[in-house]
Amino acid sequence: RRGGYQELLKSIWHAFRALDLDQRGKVSKSQLKVLSHSLCTVMKIPHDPVALEEHFRDDNEGPLSNQGYMPYLKRFILDKVQEDFDILEFNKVCWTLCCKKNICVKHLLISEDDAFKVWCIFNFLSEDEYPLVIVVEEIEYFLRKLMEASGGGGGEGRWSEEKLRLSLKSNSLTVWELLHLLGSGYFSKGLSHHSLSMGISELFQELILDVLKQGYMMKKGHKRKNWTERWFVLRPNSLSYYISEDLVEKRGDIVLDQFCSVESLADKEGRKCLFIIKCSDKSFEISASDKKKKQEWIQAIQTCIQQLSLGLSSPHREARLRRRELRQRQQVQVEDLEDRMKQLQAANENKQRQLEEMRKKMEEAAERATMEEYRRKRTQADLQNRYQLDLEREKMVRQQMEKQIAQKSSELEQYLQRVKELEDMYHQLEEALEDERQAKLDEEAMRKLQARLLNEEAGKRAELEQLHLSQQMALSQTEAEKQELVAEQLAKERQLQAAMSQLDKLESERQEALEKYKEVSRKLEHAANKTKTWKDKVAKHEGLVRLIQPGHKGPQRITNWGLASITDTELEMRKKSWQKRKNEDAQ
Repeated sequence: RRGGYQELLKSIWHAFRALDLDQRGKVSKSQLKVLSHSLCTVMKIPHDPVALEEHFRDDNEGPLSNQGYMPYLKRFILDKVQEDFDILEFNKVCWTLCCKKNICVKHLLISEDDAFKVWCIFNFLSEDEYPLVIVVEEIEYFLRKLMEASGGGGGEGRWSEEKLRLSLKSNSLTVWELLHLLGSGYFSKGLSHHSLSMGISELFQELILDVLKQGYMMKKGHKRKNWTERWFVLRPNSLSYYISEDLVEKRGDIVLDQFCSVESLADKEGRKCLFIIKCSDKSFEISASDKKKKQEWIQAIQTCIQQLSLGLSSPHREARLRRRELRQRQQVQVEDLEDRMKQLQAANENKQRQLEEMRKKMEEAAERATMEEYRRKRTQADLQNRYQLDLEREKMVRQQMEKQIAQKSSELEQYLQRVKELEDMYHQLEEALEDERQAKLDEEAMRKLQARLLNEEAGKRAELEQLHLSQQMALSQTEAEKQELVAEQLAKERQLQAAMSQLDKLESERQEALEKYKEVSRKLEHAANKTKTWKDKVAKHEGLVRLIQPGHKGPQRITNWGLASITDTELEMRKKSWQKRKNEDAQ
């Protein structure tokens, strides 16, 4: 009912605006009484003048409505609306009140009846906002449908120009502007008045009267089973059939719902292009004029049944809702785009401020750079003067360096001589170390010899004791044997003397070996001290003597002393000395 209210309110709004002479949104109470009475009469609602008087009470400003006509309409008229009133008569009442004030039909190329139909189509296609206007997309839809119904396509180029012109002023038209453009022939060049009138009527029947399809077909009767030609009119929920196309005498209605169905039938009884509409209570057999018309009617009726099963209204009303939803989404997108543009503009302004600040800073930096350039030039002049002095000083320093290089060269020769001496001393040290090692080996051999001699001496002494014991035993046995024992004793004493002399000789050899060991130890200690002294000297010379030579352009060598300031030969010599010291420490 809300959609119905909106369409009714649009017609009432035109009538109210026609009565609002000074365009202040207020109408005199007498005129509102006449308008309300006319609306109640045409809509078959009992009129209550007492309620109107109570609703619109007079005030100190005069007999003007001060509580609003819209609440009165909703409470006393629209809420009581029934669906059995004639909507065309209702629209004609509202059209009669507003058309003569806003437009002169005599100066238009279309009739007053066609203007009324365009006015009704405008109310259907206009936005649900006041004041009522029709937007560009709906104007384009209306003109395209009108040209299709009129059988002409010459208005497309003119429509493109008009759309461009409208885009420069506004994207919408009022109903009177639309009637003026259409009645002046702006969109209908190349079409006859009759074709244009037929196109308006066909579009009016489709959009306002919900006529989806109409035409003559043959219908089979239910009682006499005869075939009669009827004028059929298809609406979203019914298929009505009349005696003729003037729609004066209706012969019946085929009520469509979601349980109905339409099917094609085979030719029979001399009839061709047959189809049947099956409803819950009865079925209807119909014959079209040709196969194309038959298929069109079946498709149109099937579409209505599908719309009813989905709970949808007529196709053109659903299309209007989809177009409005699309415009709303586009409007939301446009608003979002405008918001983003505002944000971008704010960001751009912020960037402009930052750029301005940067420009000022750059100007200040340029001024500072100019001052710095002036100072740099002065500094450069001072530096040139200093550079001349530095060149002279460098020349003197170079000469001194040449002298120092010559002196260092002589020192280098002395150093090389000392290095050579050190190498000789290293050789001598190696020989001394070898002698020390040999002495240690000899000492070990003497120790082993001494131990062996001591063992032999102990054995001899044990043997002598045995001889002495045997001698005492021999002396105790017999005197006769004494002589033999004396002789034997003498022999044994001689042997003992020989052993004693041999023992003394071994003792002297051991003493001599001990003296040699001490001498070798002294030599070893002397050589070690001498080696340590030369190590200190070499270390001192290695730390102090550096050959200063002009550098070469190749990559610099990195050593443990930093950037290399010695030659490759000296580096090899140092490697050899380091290896020798390492071997000595290991030994």
